[in-house]
Amino acid sequence: MARQLDYHKIHEIFTRFHAADPEPEGELNHVNAYTLLVAVALSAQATDAGVNKATKALFEIVDTPQKMLDLGEEQLTQHIKTIGLYRNKAKNVMKLSRILVEEYDGIVPSSRAALQSLPGVGRKTANVVLNMWWRYPAQAVDTHIFRVGNRTGICPGKNVDIVERAIEDNVPAEFQLHAHHWLILHGRYHCKARKPMCPTCIIADLCPFEEKTV
Repeated sequence: MARQLDYHKIHEIFTRFHAADPEPEGELNHVNAYTLLVAVALSAQATDAGVNKATKALFEIVDTPQKMLDLGEEQLTQHIKTIGLYRNKAKNVMKLSRILVEEYDGIVPSSRAALQSLPGVGRKTANVVLNMWWRYPAQAVDTHIFRVGNRTGICPGKNVDIVERAIEDNVPAEFQLHAHHWLILHGRYHCKARKPMCPTCIIADLCPFEEKTV
């Protein structure tokens, strides 16, 4: 685990991320808060590309909790059967849809606590929805962010909770809204797990990662 970088280096890193991609976006397809919630819940232990492929036809006919209930668990299962853990995910989607209809008038809540009370929705899922839909500076730490945070020293930590707090503490306020997207995309396409692309990395001169590739 790299030592934490100082404020000036972290500011420069995010200045470069911003210059390269001023408005980074999540890669899960959705049409509203509900479909975003479902897509993120389905993405656990699955790729965004795989979820998008499975939900393309689904979201053309289902975009509200009530429509999901009308579709039924069996039909939902058929739509998402290419996604890992699809049976359990289908059950959770149906349960959370029923709760949204019965307790929230079909509206996805904007509270982290309320979101996390829904079946199959953890802190990471809640943070993604809060960030992407309500533009709240919530930090959803996944494996990419955990890896990048520790390699670069931007937000080092031994678990995702510590890394999440480190982002909130270390990243300048002006970059908080998009911080987790920049880190995810950097980890997904540049700072890869097995073969990081250090020679073409825009922050290579600021990164203390000792095993830089050549």
